[in-house]
Amino acid sequence: MEKVTVIIPNYNGIRFLKDCLKSLEEQTFQEFRILIVDNGSTDGSVEFIREQYPDIQLFALRKNYGFSIAVNKGIKESTTKYVILLNNDTVVHKDYIKELYNHITSSDKIFSVSSRMISYQNRDVMDDAGDLYSVLGWAFQRGVGQPLKNYDKPCRVFSACAGAAIYRRDVFKKIGLFDKHHFAYLEDIDVGYRARIAGYRNEYCPGAMVYHIGSATSGSKYNEFKVKLAARNSVYLNYKNMPAFQLALNLLPLLTGMILKYFFFRKMGYGKVYRKGIAEGIRTAGRCKKVPFETKNLMNYIKIEGELILNTFVYVKDFLARHF
Repeated sequence: MEKVTVIIPNYNGIRFLKDCLKSLEEQTFQEFRILIVDNGSTDGSVEFIREQYPDIQLFALRKNYGFSIAVNKGIKESTTKYVILLNNDTVVHKDYIKELYNHITSSDKIFSVSSRMISYQNRDVMDDAGDLYSVLGWAFQRGVGQPLKNYDKPCRVFSACAGAAIYRRDVFKKIGLFDKHHFAYLEDIDVGYRARIAGYRNEYCPGAMVYHIGSATSGSKYNEFKVKLAARNSVYLNYKNMPAFQLALNLLPLLTGMILKYFFFRKMGYGKVYRKGIAEGIRTAGRCKKVPFETKNLMNYIKIEGELILNTFVYVKDFLARHF
């Protein structure tokens, strides 16, 4: 009987699927099933999967509904206790599922476990060792661009990177699924944040290695689509997860973070797009479901606030390590 469902959201990723699925076939842990949710691909992905992998469960959506709706479909259709969300532009190590499964089953308080994501092009360099979030309103990949050897210890992280992570499925019933309003970007920080408020942990497992190409769907690290959505979603993220007193407390650093990002993107030619994203976020934040404040979670909010402050210094340290 399967213990894990591997959910792969796909959008025009036919060129990646063969290698990704081959690496899953070679897993030492075999008690899992694969479920692919296609987001209206036009590159022949659906036909390829049906012809070459008839045993894989496939849900072909009519159009591109975004990452959140696609993975939510997979989570709803799955029946196993744990689900792994895996980007199509990945190749996983043979012990990948075994490592994630052993880690998440070690404690009922673990909501998600993030993989050791390694650059596909340079396999001595990290791509992501779990995601962090700062009081400036900046989310960032822990360890990106750093030597692989520096991230060989398990630890707690703010949230798992949903590009290659395992989740405890029943917790979604308590905190909600990925927010469909995000479409894509920061949706994994948001769901990890909600789990933290509810008292669950997100952790990093270095033994679960995955080689990640990166930006396979959006096409580049920075583009108008990504900059605008990420800016908008950053507003959603804070509005939803911070109660009024925490928003007031963090107002100055959050505004500072927005101003600094605006000048960064203006230098790259995306200043206007970033402003539009922020404006849209402020204008439409009310359609998002805000996490209701409960007194029983007050200590969790205090712990999160301390971590947001600490992660700001971690970001500066990582930035200096990459550039100097």
